[in-house]
Amino acid sequence: MFRLILFIIIIAIGVLTYKAKGKKGRVALIVLDVFLGLILIASIALPAILFTDYQGRPTTGPYEVKQCQAILIDSARQDIFENDGSSREVPVYFYYPEGVTEEDSLPLVIFSHGAFGYYQSNTSTYMELASNGYVVVSLDHPHHSFYTHDTSGKTVIVDREFIQTAMYLQGNDDTDAQETYDITSAWMELREEDMNFVIDTIKAAAASGELDDAWFTEETAREDVLDTVSLIDSTKIGLMGHSLGGATAVTVGRREDVSAAIDLDGTMIGEETGVIDGVYQIDERPYTTPLLAIDSESHHNSRVEARGEGYVYANNVILDNATTGYSTYIEGAEHMNFTDLPLFSPMLAQNLGIGNVDAGECIDQVNALVLSFFDCYLKGEGTFTVNDSY
Repeated sequence: MFRLILFIIIIAIGVLTYKAKGKKGRVALIVLDVFLGLILIASIALPAILFTDYQGRPTTGPYEVKQCQAILIDSARQDIFENDGSSREVPVYFYYPEGVTEEDSLPLVIFSHGAFGYYQSNTSTYMELASNGYVVVSLDHPHHSFYTHDTSGKTVIVDREFIQTAMYLQGNDDTDAQETYDITSAWMELREEDMNFVIDTIKAAAASGELDDAWFTEETAREDVLDTVSLIDSTKIGLMGHSLGGATAVTVGRREDVSAAIDLDGTMIGEETGVIDGVYQIDERPYTTPLLAIDSESHHNSRVEARGEGYVYANNVILDNATTGYSTYIEGAEHMNFTDLPLFSPMLAQNLGIGNVDAGECIDQVNALVLSFFDCYLKGEGTFTVNDSY
């Protein structure tokens, strides 16, 4: 039963694949086929067939990795998905190196999952970073996350209307640009507020050495959480995410206190500012935070197509306007290759759509680029270079 529950959780990771579409350069939301496939697979397949004995990827750092967790309560925001007036709650999961002391000061990396995703989507990435001396926080976006918990212990699943709206956009090629923008900008506003709140709350705790009323933890975990927060150097913050989480990281990455941002195969829809005469408007201010975009091969091809046909695509605009911007893609990789899913359940990942690249080599390459980029721009170690493709 435990493995079956995990199966249901993991299949939702990064379900929305963002690609340029048509001359408007708009996103395509791949949802319906995934859920139909889920129903079919769940009804006929055995967990033993679906899952490998995945034990994670080898880490390259000198540290063993420990974990702890908390829920952050944003008393300034009401959760729009609840009908009881309750505050917005954001679960956070810490991955950190074992054996460091309070005298150590470590960079902080915050990760945002894809739509219908889950905080564990990129565990191999968190483990690799933490083993090399980073504190990593993966957050859940409740009601956008397929599955999480609140402070009462209640299971919080993905919002039905969120699913229905995504399916509506997927099934209607003629959706008005303004309508689409109104929907997706609301999604981004929620996620950006979540990530901003997490950054501000962690920084406040690191500065004060205390966990205030915003922090909900199990009593037995409270000391571990506080000890972990005390390790953080709040002047060295990196953001990253997959798919819609990548878009979140890019837009929040405009904060002055963020030192680096990474987008894993996401369209930067948070950088859209409106629609004029059916054309999406993109924030053309210089992007001054060092930025790395790692795309699938099809996403890369869509960006090339957008340039060739002269239509506006957010990623092209932002990277062109980036003071320090890098872009690459993994040959043969598709959207789910940027998570651990192909290693955890190759059969399921195949149904969701992966490329012909070796799954282990792909995520190892992604993690190596992530580590090298953050080492350069958060730790000031070495220089960062990237190939056009891998």
